[in-house]
Amino acid sequence: MKSFKRLTFIFLATFLFASFPSHARAQAPGSAKQPGVEPSATGKEGKKAQPVTSAETKTAGDIPVYKPPLRGSPGGRVGGGTRGVSLEPPVSLSVLVPDHVAVTLQSQPHLYWFISRKTTHPIEVTITERDAVKPVLEARLKPLEKAGFQCIRLSDHGVQLRQNVPYKWFVAVVTDPDRRSRDILSGGMIEVVSPPAALSERLRQTEKAKQPFVLAEEGIWYDALAGVSDRINASPKDLSLRKQRAALLEQVGLNEAAEFDMKEAGSAQ
Repeated sequence: MKSFKRLTFIFLATFLFASFPSHARAQAPGSAKQPGVEPSATGKEGKKAQPVTSAETKTAGDIPVYKPPLRGSPGGRVGGGTRGVSLEPPVSLSVLVPDHVAVTLQSQPHLYWFISRKTTHPIEVTITERDAVKPVLEARLKPLEKAGFQCIRLSDHGVQLRQNVPYKWFVAVVTDPDRRSRDILSGGMIEVVSPPAALSERLRQTEKAKQPFVLAEEGIWYDALAGVSDRINASPKDLSLRKQRAALLEQVGLNEAAEFDMKEAGSAQ
């Protein structure tokens, strides 16, 4: 029975990924360069930047600017909100990833997601190689005691991701263990890449506080987000750090999480 429930969850998640429209897929290498596209370290060109809101009013020195890599792998972000079940008040759930295959330099990265309110239901985190069925990680977490930003560290679970292999990862609020189609689900993709020599040298010459800016500019989404988040955890009342993370989130369309971050910053003052 447990295996059947697992297969039901994986089938649902795979179906959601397979249902992406074509615009959610990255362009193939060698495609014609589009106006406004800038190169990044992990591809020949970056995808055209999405519109941002408050980030547009800041200078480049104030906030990190994310330039997506061009890698040619299909992918995207799925889920969020309430799916298949009625909850009051409704829950919004989002993995904090762009709508493409985002990359990391770490074999044991930190994966962040956002939930709009606390829940009494258990949380399940699953990581699977893109074309595989058996997960490399299937972790059941305790119900969340507070809303906001959440993180799972793969080192805590003894999991390492292989380089140049796309992985799907999902966060699910399990509202009914016997009916997994009622899960509140959000998912994204991740791939481990090796840093170009120029990027490694640039990071060595950059102070730690500015390294997330370099990583974002070079298309290393997961590490840029983790770098800013680590600094927020160390200095939760620093409004400038909250603005940096909110700007990154806005740039990839995660506006609700960005707004929550700024509200938290205001209440911390």
